[in-house]
Amino acid sequence: MKRFKYKAKDQESRLVSGEVEANNEQLAAKLVRQKGLIVISISPSSDLSFNFIKNIRMRVTGSDIANFTRQLATMINAGLPLTEALLILRTQAKGSMEFIVSKVLADVEEGESLSSAMGKHKNAFSKTYLALVKSGEIGGVLDEVLVKLAEDLEKQEEFKGKIKSAMIYPVIIIGGMVAVALIMLIFVIPRLTTLYEQFDADLPISTKIIIGLSKFMLRFWPLVIISAGALAYAFNIYRNTKAGKQRVDTLLFKLPIIGNLQRQVILTELTRTLSLMIGSGVSIIEALTISCQVVSNVVIAEALKDITKMVEKGFPLAFAFARHPEAFPFILSQMIAVGEETGKMDEVLQKVSHVFEVESDQKIKGLTAAIEPIILIVLGVGVAFLVISIIMPIYNLTTQL
Repeated sequence: MKRFKYKAKDQESRLVSGEVEANNEQLAAKLVRQKGLIVISISPSSDLSFNFIKNIRMRVTGSDIANFTRQLATMINAGLPLTEALLILRTQAKGSMEFIVSKVLADVEEGESLSSAMGKHKNAFSKTYLALVKSGEIGGVLDEVLVKLAEDLEKQEEFKGKIKSAMIYPVIIIGGMVAVALIMLIFVIPRLTTLYEQFDADLPISTKIIIGLSKFMLRFWPLVIISAGALAYAFNIYRNTKAGKQRVDTLLFKLPIIGNLQRQVILTELTRTLSLMIGSGVSIIEALTISCQVVSNVVIAEALKDITKMVEKGFPLAFAFARHPEAFPFILSQMIAVGEETGKMDEVLQKVSHVFEVESDQKIKGLTAAIEPIILIVLGVGVAFLVISIIMPIYNLTTQL
């Protein structure tokens, strides 16, 4: 598809301009008219402009996808044809979602299925999302699947919001402490150093350490910045290697409190996703295959790969999960066994997901409550260190005058 820039007038005769994507100029003009505009001129957009706009517009958030899914489900459930529902959503969408919905609509109008059209936008629609939409199309229950998807995405966003909210306070405090320390080292300490040298003051060891650190920062700050950037870049490269991801993810799981919390968060999302896929008609093997591709932790992903192979060989799902205690708690394999016995795997996994979510929420609150006194202690120690290192030498100088 090509990109076209246009100039047009709206219903109030105001000039507007923009860009649309279509296979040819006639279809591009049609898309502009569908926006309720009167076309004045339309011409191909330059590749540079297209790539720049594409890179900007391809950025979407989980909230964008959740809202889109909820609205699409509501309209299809109300009896609107898919193309008409997408057309309405395109006129309402802005930025990244307008770009994506326009492309999906164009592909659907040309005869592609919704899952196939969405599959061209993997940055917006996950493999789980696409598999569920496809199963809904095959089973003729697309509206029901979209409703479940919307609910799942909304729960994910709510859960992520809780984690972010819990981390805001410590991040702000730590960031503020680092900023104050840098201001002191770069601007305040050098002036005090000059004062101390003028009076040949006898300084405590803590003050000498701070002065030495300040001089080092002033003299070698380019080296400090370059070194920090190089270390971050090297770590990022290592983190993206197979061995690096394995090592880092394993270490993260072994961290006290944080490691267990991370595992709980991942398992909450995993069990919820498996429940949704299995309940929507996706086979267990396909659900496991998709899950091991989208899960963020390598330890969990490798365990899921092995579980998938075992299930393909005929082993019970509960037995396969029980073989990986390093990744999954025993309670999960027990509950899966219950699901296999009752034939209600999706319902059981949904309940397990809720349990993991509640436990994660409690641990996040506990971690936040534990971090606050630790931060206060660190602040107290920092203030005491500053008093001894900076204020006391100044006080001694004033008493000597």
